[in-house]
Amino acid sequence: MKLFSRLFSTAIAPETKTSRAYAAAYYEVPDAVWSPRTYESFSKEGYKINVVAYQAIRKIADSIGAMNWKAFDASGLHVKTHPFLALIEKPNPWQSGAEWWRAKISYLLLEGQGFDECVRGSGQTPVELWTLRPDRMTVKLAPTGVPRGYEYGAGKNKLFYPADPQTGKSDIRHVMLFDPLNEWSGQSPIEAAAYGIDQHNECMKWQQALIQNSARPSGAMMMDKETTMSDEQFQRLRDEVEQNFSGAANAGRPMLLEGGMKWQAMSFSPADMDILEQKNSAARDISLGFGVPPLLLNIPGDNTYSNYREARLGFFEDTVIPLANMLAQELNYWLSEDFGGTTIKPDYDSIEAIAEKRMQLWEMVDASDEITVNEARELKGYPALPPPLGNMLMADLRSSRRGHMSPKDENGVEQGVDPSDKVLGELAYGKE
Repeated sequence: MKLFSRLFSTAIAPETKTSRAYAAAYYEVPDAVWSPRTYESFSKEGYKINVVAYQAIRKIADSIGAMNWKAFDASGLHVKTHPFLALIEKPNPWQSGAEWWRAKISYLLLEGQGFDECVRGSGQTPVELWTLRPDRMTVKLAPTGVPRGYEYGAGKNKLFYPADPQTGKSDIRHVMLFDPLNEWSGQSPIEAAAYGIDQHNECMKWQQALIQNSARPSGAMMMDKETTMSDEQFQRLRDEVEQNFSGAANAGRPMLLEGGMKWQAMSFSPADMDILEQKNSAARDISLGFGVPPLLLNIPGDNTYSNYREARLGFFEDTVIPLANMLAQELNYWLSEDFGGTTIKPDYDSIEAIAEKRMQLWEMVDASDEITVNEARELKGYPALPPPLGNMLMADLRSSRRGHMSPKDENGVEQGVDPSDKVLGELAYGKE
């Protein structure tokens, strides 16, 4: 797909007899030609061709796909095994949980919206999840302006999934990134970064063409005023130059000129010499659109973060975790009722990139005297405990635990400790 049909109009020098006013007039520069804003175009020009956009999408998708997940029952208590958790870890016979998440997020970032299908077994219990290609889905609206169903397929083979206009209940879950101009579609990050992708691709084409032209600027063949050349001679000379003196394989080959012809080499313009910086600038725009620090994509230039660890932490806190939270809430809103109110959430304690910062937070929480047990558990990401323990100050909890401590026997077992106090204390400190 050709992204730029032209950058500037071709200005032909006027003849000398033309008026000076006409010669001084500026030729109008037409608008640039950009890639069409379609899913197919974004997939080809962005994901398949542009290495920066591809790597940005992969980093986000892989980061969420590699996450572990936790399940919590309706009362907020953590459960280690549950059908909802098993469904996320193995959504269908053909995909693992990580593969399903990667496909789901890649579709979302390319199209700005995603569609998941829930397959139900006996008793209407969800048994499989499939993520569907968004370009094959059509949202059918009711007269009230809300979806009445979803039509999926290509050509004549189409399936219709009904949706309740009142409750939105459906076997299809439609997830959207906010689009200010359309309530029932989404705007993808790749659309905001499309200009940068076009510019980056054109810079790559320019560099490839330069390499194929022996990595040297072009030149011009010049001849005396008295020398003329027929159309046949001109075409023969042009073919010979293209076949024998162009491309990397012909680099350095001497050119034999006859008939008074001379070769005049042309130097690079300042804009040509600055093409590498233009490419890096476009790459930084792409990384900005996706929320991936340039440092993580090996893009040279100004970096906000001083080292890789800081950039990775910022990437998770600003991009990965907010997106993972949104997708978890979407799944809970869609399927939690089918699993008796059980919800899922990412296990942030297992994320290596933020482990050090979370450890510092936990140490600050455990050392604080002014907050309650439930406030401390909320900061740690755990559900609240019932009173009176949940309303106890952390300072009082520590005093209570010290009062119940006693020496250990030879096997390391504490003597004289109230088991209920010990269990409650561990719960209060976030142990489950």
